[in-house]
Amino acid sequence: MNNQPHFTARRVWFDEERIFVELNDGRIVGSPLHWFPLLDKATPQQRNHYELVGDGYAIRWDELNEDLSANGFLTYSRP
Repeated sequence: MNNQPHFTARRVWFDEERIFVELNDGRIVGSPLHWFPLLDKATPQQRNHYELVGDGYAIRWDELNEDLSANGFLTYSRP
């Protein structure tokens, strides 16, 4: 049985080097864009053209064929 909490994304934004996600518990998590090569190479317009899927459980960039989970921002470890 999985007892890990599930977080959802409220909003997403970017600066020159990072992606930021505001979670449903109010925390803001920032990760380097270079961890996400498709987003890193995308234009600002492409990055900002996302949708929150499953009430915010995932973030989808249809044009880039990229999906990220909100939970992943708290559990991602760089290889």
